[in-house]
Amino acid sequence: MRILVTNDDGIFSEGIYQLAKALIPLGEVIVVAPNKEQSATGHSITLHRPLRVSNTKFFDTELEAHAIDGTPVDCVKVAVEAILKDRKPDIVVSGINNGPNLGTDVIYSGTVSAAVEAAILEIPSIAVSMATTKIDTFKDAAEFACRIAKSIHQLYRSKVGIVNINYPTCRRESIQGIKITSLGIRRYSSSLIERKDPRGDSYYWISGKAMDLEEAEDSDVMAVKNNFISITPIHFDLTHFKDLDSLRRMNFKV
Repeated sequence: MRILVTNDDGIFSEGIYQLAKALIPLGEVIVVAPNKEQSATGHSITLHRPLRVSNTKFFDTELEAHAIDGTPVDCVKVAVEAILKDRKPDIVVSGINNGPNLGTDVIYSGTVSAAVEAAILEIPSIAVSMATTKIDTFKDAAEFACRIAKSIHQLYRSKVGIVNINYPTCRRESIQGIKITSLGIRRYSSSLIERKDPRGDSYYWISGKAMDLEEAEDSDVMAVKNNFISITPIHFDLTHFKDLDSLRRMNFKV
């Protein structure tokens, strides 16, 4: 199996290192990732300048690795359509993200967007994230991703799909199990912080703390809150099918 590994925290982050190492027993692993952090870039691509690709020594491994001065989606596109154009990956694994990608966070996430781009290119994919940024080790999450990667590849061999995994940051013995979940809701309080520059003009940092909202029991947010590993199947068709008939009945005129 040929595995493309990417992320949004940058090619020299600990999460991608542990993930790539764990996947080595499954087959050929190639790392193509941003040369610096690209968190919360969503599904953006670079259109107004060229992308630079650098062959990179990947920590203490002999893995083929390339750093790109672009977004996670850029990395997947360049990897599949240029670097690996004659050896298409069987699966793309994105992560391990330093922090959660739960609920509506997936819209903003570079980690998840890389996995979505793989699916657009008809390659099964997995996005892996940690439930908080207070992380002692990525090793357990990396080993879990490795254990399920082959099964996910087999599941989506004839129908391309994306799996979003959030791994609790409790001790391994405290993990309660695995839940197959739906996306919950994530909203943030005080998301804009205003500052003044030396000329007295305002500028803003986007920040904020996740709000504690009422969540469905089968949501990814609730699963992780209760120390379960959350596995959520997602897709990129944003059509709201329930409203199709209602809009058709309105009989709009030109």
